[in-house]
Amino acid sequence: MEATVGLTSLARAGGCAAKYSAARLETLLAGLAPAEVEDLLVGLDPADDAAVYRLDDERAIVFTVDFFPPLVDDPRTFGAIAATNALNDVFAMGGTPLLALSVMAFPEELPVEVLGEVLAGADERVRAAGAILAGGHTIRDTEPKYGLAVVGLVHPERIWPKAGAQPGDVLFLTKRLGTGLVLQAQRDGVSPEGALEAAVDSMIALNRAAADAIRPFEPNAVTDVTGFGLLGHAHELASRSGVRVVIDADALPSLPGAFDLASDGVRTGGDARNREFAGPHVESYAAAAWEALAYDPQTAGGLLVSMPSERAPVLEATLASEGLLAARIGRVEEGSGVLFH
Repeated sequence: MEATVGLTSLARAGGCAAKYSAARLETLLAGLAPAEVEDLLVGLDPADDAAVYRLDDERAIVFTVDFFPPLVDDPRTFGAIAATNALNDVFAMGGTPLLALSVMAFPEELPVEVLGEVLAGADERVRAAGAILAGGHTIRDTEPKYGLAVVGLVHPERIWPKAGAQPGDVLFLTKRLGTGLVLQAQRDGVSPEGALEAAVDSMIALNRAAADAIRPFEPNAVTDVTGFGLLGHAHELASRSGVRVVIDADALPSLPGAFDLASDGVRTGGDARNREFAGPHVESYAAAAWEALAYDPQTAGGLLVSMPSERAPVLEATLASEGLLAARIGRVEEGSGVLFH
């Protein structure tokens, strides 16, 4: 196999679009009894962005694993995106990453230099997160896959769950939407000029800075927007919290070219799976293109933050002053489900 072979040609689906169907995952996990351990603060009941285990009154471990097939051809960029996506789960729980291990599956025919570039890209992002890439595990596979198992720390009383949103909260999103649409358009050969570069820049941007800025404001609920799309993750936040989430379509921030691609009918395979999962719980009055953007599976997406309304203006100003996106996209009400209009 030549070194010039594009990594994406070896994958059936790339990035978070390769995630197992959320609807099927719910069925699968429904048969597993959660461990009844007092110090397991976050596990399967309900599931969240990572598991959390209390060590003592001041420290809890945040533990996550995330990996997927390549979504870009450049191996260093692939490693950086996969690492960012995994590290962001720790930030989404309010934690700080400490240690990471590589999870790798690659064809033996690929030149070892390709694997080295993947690891180099991952290592750079792990270091930027303040953590250490300390080892890993590699197996042979016809389809390349890469990701990380990450351990971090959080104070047991400062965990950011999906389950804490309160009526009266406002909702913020810290990254633009549309990575799945742009990547699909790139595969189809119809991606607008500069769209892929903007999407890559977004996908390798850690949520560390946003999490650090948000932490002093003590948000009620936080999750990161990844493979289940904005509406899928909003549905999880609403159902876990026992509230109704209202999202304003016109307020959604999109990557360059993403909304036009949605208007032109570009869709990923994950779009249908996300609609199957969240659609029965979403009351939508938005145009088809906005729906496509909101169901689009994101890779290494931003934080969806539910914040008491009285703290929102200062948070918004704080994020903006640090050059971070602070898109106010909706609110939380009494009730259930998601209203998208």
